[in-house]
Amino acid sequence: MTLLAVEALSKSFGGRGSGRGDGAVVEAVADVTFGAAAGEFVTIIGPSGCGKSTLLRLLAGLEQPDSGRIVLEGRPLAQARERQGRFGYMPQRDTLLPWRTVLENVILGLELAGGSREEAREEARQLLPLFGLEGFEEAWPSALSGGMRQRAALLRTFLAADDILLLDEPFGALDALTRRVLQQWLLGVRTRFQKTIVFITHDIDEALLLGDRVLVFSPRPGRIAADLAIDLPHPRGEETVLEAGFTALKRSALAHLKL
Repeated sequence: MTLLAVEALSKSFGGRGSGRGDGAVVEAVADVTFGAAAGEFVTIIGPSGCGKSTLLRLLAGLEQPDSGRIVLEGRPLAQARERQGRFGYMPQRDTLLPWRTVLENVILGLELAGGSREEAREEARQLLPLFGLEGFEEAWPSALSGGMRQRAALLRTFLAADDILLLDEPFGALDALTRRVLQQWLLGVRTRFQKTIVFITHDIDEALLLGDRVLVFSPRPGRIAADLAIDLPHPRGEETVLEAGFTALKRSALAHLKL
């Protein structure tokens, strides 16, 4: 069943009154169309500046498209408020609030949605062990490692979303070892809860290791140059990248990137 459908989505920035000194128009994404089934993990790769992050902001309701539409369970979404509780969005930086403890940070989305503070705290406490944060409920973000900060940000996103997680390079700033650990951890969380995930990365190996499908974006304006099914068995690990099927998929993705 198609949970999310993106239909001919386009977005430009600039022009008169935009604040750009030259008044130029920058076309970020153009005619982007794809769907995601319930529980599907869709990864997106493409060159820098091709509109990948703009797409997630459009899905989250932080930007409005110039044309096209976003459909959830067959119903077009016109307003950002219609996404509340359905989408959880995590930008490239963890954006943890330094004056709130880990527990208070992770329940922020539920609080903003008007939920009970005590119920939110209880729900978060039950998930802290799974997210590797047990015992750190009262810690300040400054006391956490980079990997733990990302786990906290992911838990906040997870709690805020009933259906779809929008993750913009969540592991991009981490060292290689921490990144590999969190990739495996995310696969485990995804398997357990079957959330639909749209995941941006610059790392082709990461896109193929995590995803069920990979969307390859063209240079700006971002269009979908390829939609590749990742027919690799689970569980996936470091040995997966050595398999012939993985190598063939990587070769195909690179060919479509045209870098």
